[in-house]
Amino acid sequence: MTQSASHPASLRPADQVMRLKRLGSLHQCRLSFMRILTRRMAREAWTFTRPTFDIAADGTGHAVYCAHGPDRTYSLVAFAHDLPAEQRSDRVIADAWDATFSLFDGVPTAQDITRLSQNVPLQEAGRVSESELSLSRANRSVRLWDHVVGALASGKQPDPEQLARVGYLMRTTAVYGSGKFGAADRDVIANRPELAAPFQAEMLSVFLTRAFVRDLVDHAAKIKGADTAIALEDNIARQLGIGNSTGLGMAPFIINHPMLFNNWILTREQAILRIRDIPQATPQEIAQFLDLFARSEQSVAAWQSQHPIQVEKLAALHADLAALRGYLFAHDLTAERPWDHLVKWCEQNLTEEGQELITSLIMEPYGDLVDSLEPGLSDSDTGAHQIDGNMTVSALSDLIETRFGWALALDWADPQNQARTWYVSAEKLEPRIGSRFDEPIEDYEQPLAPARDAARAYHDLQSLDQSASVAEFLLNHPQHRHTVRRAQISAKAPYSEVQDNTISDDILPIDMLRAKLSFFGATHFDPRSDRWVRICMFKNAPYPKDLSTENADFWVYPALETSS
Repeated sequence: MTQSASHPASLRPADQVMRLKRLGSLHQCRLSFMRILTRRMAREAWTFTRPTFDIAADGTGHAVYCAHGPDRTYSLVAFAHDLPAEQRSDRVIADAWDATFSLFDGVPTAQDITRLSQNVPLQEAGRVSESELSLSRANRSVRLWDHVVGALASGKQPDPEQLARVGYLMRTTAVYGSGKFGAADRDVIANRPELAAPFQAEMLSVFLTRAFVRDLVDHAAKIKGADTAIALEDNIARQLGIGNSTGLGMAPFIINHPMLFNNWILTREQAILRIRDIPQATPQEIAQFLDLFARSEQSVAAWQSQHPIQVEKLAALHADLAALRGYLFAHDLTAERPWDHLVKWCEQNLTEEGQELITSLIMEPYGDLVDSLEPGLSDSDTGAHQIDGNMTVSALSDLIETRFGWALALDWADPQNQARTWYVSAEKLEPRIGSRFDEPIEDYEQPLAPARDAARAYHDLQSLDQSASVAEFLLNHPQHRHTVRRAQISAKAPYSEVQDNTISDDILPIDMLRAKLSFFGATHFDPRSDRWVRICMFKNAPYPKDLSTENADFWVYPALETSS
């Protein structure tokens, strides 16, 4: 495979990529954080140990799982609890869980375990230290848990259909890091190569949590069935991931971190462009693409949801895949610029779901081109985000016209365009969204309406001398500081802004959630409303003891089922 000297394609424009309907249709890809983690651990031959598994017959106790890299060890400290059914809740207001966790920087001592046992089970109500990199909790999928324990206890493997319907034995309801509740700040670990990519500590925590859950269910079956009990078979265990319930608390992330989100999208778009620019695909590259396409079809066939929005999107994706199958049958991928032609055809014939699935899939045969882009995912240049007070009012006005022209065209006097208000719950300090005109929440509004705020700033700019400085403007209008900062960031970060109105009456926060979760590497998005979603993480991945360079990457695509 060689790259072309010419450039028949270009980066897709922000007004195409940054619409919420498309962001809410993104799929995992080679640049997803889970896959970055597993590839690195396999490449560097990390080893894994379980020095402690002190779980009593009633299922309570603690365990420690260590991941040993070339330079450092990280340890998941897991606490198992006996949770009454009436206390089990995925809502953020819950105060008890089936299991709680912390990722420890190093190997914990007995004193560390004691300290963590007094705080980790409390989650937000407790406090951890800079020795901890993450804090998380999980609840059982009760019916599947009981089924698996019962089957194993009686000497049988669980029913594959029940496993497929749910896909996980436990689901996390939060995985906190980056300084939350006393944990280490991002700056503490940002320069460590193994944690330099975004959310690597959190992904490692979930990876090790999955191993703990498997051991815990085997332990529960052994307690129940004694000598009759058997362990979960490897090929069945791999089908189980870790579920996750994610709500509005995550939605503002892509608004609050414009440069970081730009880097995620820009890196992905650069990867897509590199692939589209390939003049010829080799037979091996084509074969790998077609294999992963077939495996994707199988994964989509197993993707279930009851939410009307997702049911409609899945129906469209099934139709897209059928159309794609026809295209691939009729067109020879050995022709010139096959991937560019494929992307263009998808843009003309498929929904956003199908288009973004293909942009992810065409990266897969080209690890040598795509994986080298990983360093661009991070945002370490925080000092460059300071406001340039020397910029003129005229230049700032031009910048807002260029980057927020679509927002200036909206009628902000129309109540439908300001129907929602983002605020923070006083009870749990978590973001919420409500009705501006029906609830007394406007006084508590958070700066999560960049489109409206850009229009307001632009209006105020027109009354000033256009040669005046931004510093002078902000002295008189300090309420526009965040808008000025965002506009100046957008001058060098073309994908920093969502190009939709985040306070309109038809805003779907689940689109914002899916955009972020796709970069984690999540699959099988299952909205439970327009404000929260369930996903699955590390489904089909190797467990720590089985991780190798042969299975560390394409595990996200299930192996093809063969007819007997």
